[in-house]
Amino acid sequence: LIEGKPLPARRYAFIRLCDSLGVEPEKVGLVPYALAEWTERLAVAFAEHRKWPKNPFIQAKCQVFAGILAHYAQDASQPLHLTIHYNGRKLPDGSVEQKGIHAKVDGLPLTLEMKPEDLAKGLQVAPLDSLMEGIVDQIDDGFKLVDYVYELGPRIPSFGQKDWERDEQVITFAVGRARESVRFTATLFLTAWKKSAGLE
Repeated sequence: LIEGKPLPARRYAFIRLCDSLGVEPEKVGLVPYALAEWTERLAVAFAEHRKWPKNPFIQAKCQVFAGILAHYAQDASQPLHLTIHYNGRKLPDGSVEQKGIHAKVDGLPLTLEMKPEDLAKGLQVAPLDSLMEGIVDQIDDGFKLVDYVYELGPRIPSFGQKDWERDEQVITFAVGRARESVRFTATLFLTAWKKSAGLE
């Protein structure tokens, strides 16, 4: 929708870009900016926690901010959240190919009964040097998988389906994306923690 133009570093510059292209910002989506802004909010909460580590209100604030950030980070790791074809592809005749695929992909961690400790095991996590660049790289990497998701689509089980023929490609994709969502979430948490050390 933004015609391949690079994402500006700040939300308001992005809104101006959309305006110049005649596109409504809410149609494109604001997840890169939500990720950056919630990482920065969490960094401020962490700075408060460093100063007052036993304050239960600050502890609760850190948990709430981390939870909101985790939601956006995990959304950004699901390829269908990164495309206008988020729940099926519109065909020239007006019909929609694979309508309902979104819920199937979103449901894979529960359908496959993934365990948090397995998803986190052995992950390498480091803080981002440049927050917005790291976020854009993550989104670009996920966007490259959209066609592959549609290729797998007919073989992905419906949410909660138990009687499906196990497909190793689907399982490998699902576990890989789930592990990546955990890694990216932890990366943003660690980035916020590192940023918090320089805040008063």
